Amino acid sequence: MTTRILLVRHGETKWNLEGRYQGQIDTELSERGYEQARKLGLSLKDVKIDAAYATPLARARETAQAVAQHHGLEVQVSPGLTEIAHGEWEGLLSSEVKEKYGVMVEQWQTSPHEVHMPGGENLQQVQDRSMAALAEIVAKHPEETVLVVAHDATNKVLVCGILGIALKNFWQVKQDNTCINVLEYENDKWRVCLLNDTCHMGQIFTSIEQKAL
Repeated sequence: MTTRILLVRHGETKWNLEGRYQGQIDTELSERGYEQARKLGLSLKDVKIDAAYATPLARARETAQAVAQHHGLEVQVSPGLTEIAHGEWEGLLSSEVKEKYGVMVEQWQTSPHEVHMPGGENLQQVQDRSMAALAEIVAKHPEETVLVVAHDATNKVLVCGILGIALKNFWQVKQDNTCINVLEYENDKWRVCLLNDTCHMGQIFTSIEQKAL
């Protein structure tokens, strides 16, 4: 029995453009983000999708809805897939975080697996809860294709977990806005069939390079 997961990152937000840490703060899609979601929906309208999930945050739910509306599906909420909690960094510009937490920011960029953000989470905590949430979805939808819309850090730790890659390699996994990852679960094993696909945007690579915020 094969269950297929279409793992997607939400569309661009206004805070992505500003370079502001979002974490679990509920932010809105930008104008470009809505357009990305629309194109994502059109690209998947002829793909058989049996269920749709998103995190509680609006940027993920709105992105999922842009796909689900073509399939007559209701977007179900999966809290375990929510973005990493940045704690005290949330709402701050990257320049402000660097000014206040310079040493920790440098560590986050070089050894992300060793950082526990003040008042927030570390990558292992995010991986534990997101892998558990994905396992629940797979258990509910054997032999089905499921859309799952989540976030940059969440998707990265899921890919690391599925491939058995250490979290120190977190930054080696790229997740552009509305990228599609195709994961398959069969005989108690995962495989990655597609990673960070943004061809629905009409290009092989995205034109705007963004840091994960």
